[in-house]
Amino acid sequence: MWIQEIGAANPAMSDCRHSDEAPPLSDADLMLAVKTGDLRAFESLVERHQFRVIGTVAKMLGDEVEAEDIAQQVFVRVWKSAGRYEPSAKFTTWLLTITRNLVFNEMRRRNRHPAHSMDEPGHDDTVRQFADTRQTSPAEKLEQMELSDAIESAIASLPEAQRMAVILRRYEDMPYEEIARVLQSTVPAVKSMLFRARSQMRELLEKFLA
Repeated sequence: MWIQEIGAANPAMSDCRHSDEAPPLSDADLMLAVKTGDLRAFESLVERHQFRVIGTVAKMLGDEVEAEDIAQQVFVRVWKSAGRYEPSAKFTTWLLTITRNLVFNEMRRRNRHPAHSMDEPGHDDTVRQFADTRQTSPAEKLEQMELSDAIESAIASLPEAQRMAVILRRYEDMPYEEIARVLQSTVPAVKSMLFRARSQMRELLEKFLA
């Protein structure tokens, strides 16, 4: 496990044990402990937020394997940047800002090397894991899968900032103010991004909305 690899590479770090009976620490408290080299606090943050990061990256890239790799990079960056962390904003906002930076870098790398496309085999499998899994008839399941694929394809067609804004709003239910912080933008700019993105998506999903 890469968390253990971090610990092995940093023998001087502490491994403070938090009592199982104690109430769970907040993200900010855990991150302040990480600043002191507390590996157990770091593990708790990873366990608490890894699926949020992987899910966000997977929706941005349409690639589950790459999402796990980038999520690992995100948390390595969290560990290495712990000394600069200040609890002036929500930890999740800080975490997703790091995620944004790394995923945008990967998207730009792909644009420079377009042979690595989101249309490669496996994209459908990645997006469908986020679809509704309730008991349905085969026809309903097929319709849901088609709609899910169409939504994910519509999101994938958006420029990177709009795409991130839609994902954070739609899947993370993040307030406009936090989205603005993640994107290093303003609330009016985020609302404008989302309006343009939704307009484009409505056009692409027209046959499902009829």
